[in-house]
Amino acid sequence: MHAFGRLSRRWCLPLVLVVLAVGSAGCGSHGGRPAASGSSARTASQLYVSVGDSYAAGYQPTARGKGHPTSNGFAYQVVPAARQKGHDLQLVNFGCVSATTESIVDRPGCKPYNSSPGGPAYEGQPQAAAAGSFLRQHRGQVALVTVIIGGNDITPCIRTPQPVPCVAAAVQRIKTNVGPMAAALRDAAGPGVPILGLTYPDVILGLYTLPNPALQQFARLSVPAFQSVINPALKTAYEAAGEQFIDVTAATGAYGPLSPTVDAPPYGQLPEPAARVCTLTYICRYFDIHPTTEGYKLIADLVVASLPPAH
Repeated sequence: MHAFGRLSRRWCLPLVLVVLAVGSAGCGSHGGRPAASGSSARTASQLYVSVGDSYAAGYQPTARGKGHPTSNGFAYQVVPAARQKGHDLQLVNFGCVSATTESIVDRPGCKPYNSSPGGPAYEGQPQAAAAGSFLRQHRGQVALVTVIIGGNDITPCIRTPQPVPCVAAAVQRIKTNVGPMAAALRDAAGPGVPILGLTYPDVILGLYTLPNPALQQFARLSVPAFQSVINPALKTAYEAAGEQFIDVTAATGAYGPLSPTVDAPPYGQLPEPAARVCTLTYICRYFDIHPTTEGYKLIADLVVASLPPAH
């Protein structure tokens, strides 16, 4: 059961319980370290503000149970990729490892070891408020905002004796918190600024690498959990605030058929969506949900593809 212990540290395994909850009750380069309240824009419409959790912070493992935020994250890769499309962006990354939809609006600051590389300090403010203040102070200078949050809300449910109602409550918290946060960011940024809400790869499919029928059943349930519950809730929250939702789960191939299998060395025969998540994340190698550099690149490419052509 070591896999359960490792997976539950972040947010992944309990997401599959959402399906049960629904059934019974009706989860490159950057621009230095500007101060959160300072003026750091080089020219108008060049700032890229990143908000969110460990995915925003670029976290990657170095071994099982070990890792740190890196500049391989998608937000850092957006900068050089966007340059090829004519956008000269300067990243201001507020992302913080372990952030939840509650902590991002209620808990001041981010521990240094959880902070994004080169990100601004905001000890006295919650992340969303700090990002909102920055956006207001740089009206007319912001070209892009990305938000990725919600995964860590589900994590505690794996440790409870009644995980199904716990997950149902966590999903409701996500719905309650993400909508107002997204609306506040829109109000701070002003109209016309692209704000993109992101979701996650379905890392639970990596459980197919384990010879355990129960865990493989969890993996199968994760697909409808993402497709029918988690991602629609996030999509509704972001779009209600006039923002765009990017379905990373779909883009990583998670909704594809789970049979037949393909050869996936060194893991043997796997469903193709599971083989893909083994390549794009560290779930199969370290039982860690975070993307490889290639996986972060896929997310960065989705972000850049959504940008309008540069003037």
